[in-house]
Parts: sequence; C-alpha cells; structure tokens
Amino acid sequence: MHAHFRSDWPRRAVAKAALAVPVIALGAAVLAAGCGTAGSPPAAPPQTTGPPRVTAAPHAAASHAAAASHAAASHAAAAHAAASPAATAAARRTVGPKALTQSQPAQTAHLSATQAAQLPLATTYATTPAAPQDPAPFAAETGTVVHPTTTRVIYARPGGPAVAELPVTELGSPTWVPVVQSQPGWDRILLPTRPDRSTGWIYLGGGGLQSAYTPYQVDVDLAAYRVTILDAGRSLGSWTVAEGAPGTPTPTGRTFVLASLVPTQPTYSPLILPLGTHSDTLTTYGGGPGTVGLHGWPDASVFGHAVSHGCVRVPPAALRALSQVPLGSPVIITG
Repeated sequence: MHAHFRSDWPRRAVAKAALAVPVIALGAAVLAAGCGTAGSPPAAPPQTTGPPRVTAAPHAAASHAAAASHAAASHAAAAHAAASPAATAAARRTVGPKALTQSQPAQTAHLSATQAAQLPLATTYATTPAAPQDPAPFAAETGTVVHPTTTRVIYARPGGPAVAELPVTELGSPTWVPVVQSQPGWDRILLPTRPDRSTGWIYLGGGGLQSAYTPYQVDVDLAAYRVTILDAGRSLGSWTVAEGAPGTPTPTGRTFVLASLVPTQPTYSPLILPLGTHSDTLTTYGGGPGTVGLHGWPDASVFGHAVSHGCVRVPPAALRALSQVPLGSPVIITG
C-alpha cells in the first residue's frame, strides 16, 4: 500500500546542509531572474496568515519553505528554522517506502560505469532526446510519486535501452516525480527535461526507490486565467492569475511540482515552485534553462492578463495554499 502524504521529503544528513543551501539560493537566482518582465516591481511578500484548512489524518510538521534547509536530519519542526515565515506551510504526512510486491518479468540490461556516465542527467537543465514522449499529455496523473534515494537509470521502455539517469535531488530539493503508467516491475514517470513531455521507465527492483501518494492536484486554466488547488478532488480554492504573454506562452499539458525555492533576497516572490516544463519560445530565463514555475507577484493589476515570460503568477492566498503541495504533485495546464 502506498503511503499517503502531505509532507516534506526525506532529508539528507546534516553534514550536507551547508552545501545544499547555496545550491537552492543559486537556483532561485538563476531560474527566477528572467521569469518576470523587464523592470520587475519590488517584492511585496504575501500575507503571513496560515494556509487553508485541510482535512487530513495526523501528520508530521513540515513545509515547502523548509527547502532552504532540506538536508536536515529528520522531518521534525526544526527544519522550519531556516524557512521564510511567509512561505511556512501546514503540517504534512511523512513519506513511506514502497512495498515492491509485483512480479518483474522485464529485466534491465547491465550498464557499465562508462555507459552510465554517458547518459544525460534528468534535470531541468538537461535534454533527453531518446526519451519517449508522454502518450497522454492531458490525462489525469495517478497521484503516485517516486523518489530515488540513489541515482537511478531511466529506460525508453521496460527492459529497453537506457535514456537518462534520475538524480537524488533537483535544484537542491529531493527528486520526486509522478508516475503516469505502471506495469509489473516498472513505472513510467514524467521527466523534468527538454523536450517537454519527456517520459521514461524506472525499474522498481534493486532498491534505492521510495514511493508515496499525493492527493493534491494543481489545475491551471489558461483560457480562464485561473488556478485551482485540489485535495483528493476537493477544491482548496481558485484564484485569478497571470500567465504567459502571447509571444511567450505558458506551455500546456500535464507536469509536476519539481522543486521549492526560497530566494535569500526575493525580488518578487518569497517562494518559487519550478515545474517540470519549459518555455516553448525561450531557451533561457536570466541564464537558466527556461524553466516555467508558479510564483507570487506584488502588483495585483497583472492578474487576469497574459503578461509573463511563461510562468504563472499567483496572488498571496494562492501562494500560501501552494506552499502545502508536496513535490511531485501533478499540475495540469490547459489552454
């Protein structure tokens, strides 16, 4: 049985914390620098009232904002010490390991260290030209998410050729990717790489993999300029947002929450949630790879308009609600 969670993610040892924070800060600076328009207004952090109430079983305290110290040794509330108060989220459930009870008829071919080193690392900065495309880019996702505790090889099909390696972390956050298809011994996952809608198959045997279930889904309706957050199908709220301008449109299709960034010196949002998708027209935002994300914006006049470089700008209440959504949770963007 998959563990249900609204939690932060398993955290690395304290000894690695000093290395993690600069990575997150750098990622926030690079990925977010060009996400707005020229002459971005000064930051105006969201209100600090608590996130929407959710109905849930008892769960452990954690938050997306704790990504700034994601290498803490436990899921305890001590992780909140490095978080931005404006982005502190509600308590969440912890992630449990996956019980691998399926039969596994398709086996993986052995890869030498040299062969593995030649594979692209499946991150938002990478391109995976051999990865198959998502066969149903607007279908509902399963809610199952997986996390590699060691670098895992991704295959074009069960038992087929290797196309990439999935790292343990993405932009300083633990890697959680959604499962969109399963067969005995294998899960098909969405990848955060270019080209958009890239997928791959991950072998469930051999250890080094955790699985959980997220009840959350974020729906972005570009035609209506609306974002809606669902928890087990129940709406937690719906807000008017800003989206990509006609020349730099927000890409459509199913994707996921890739990482959680808390800028040390926020210019327009105290929390930035990069997604596993990229701009269709821009190859870079301020030196980054053109990753599209969800983030706040201090000027409310932009909401209801197509004005961004592709990111979805949300009001403070929506940002607070989004801070509850675990990594890997599905995001469905429709036109």
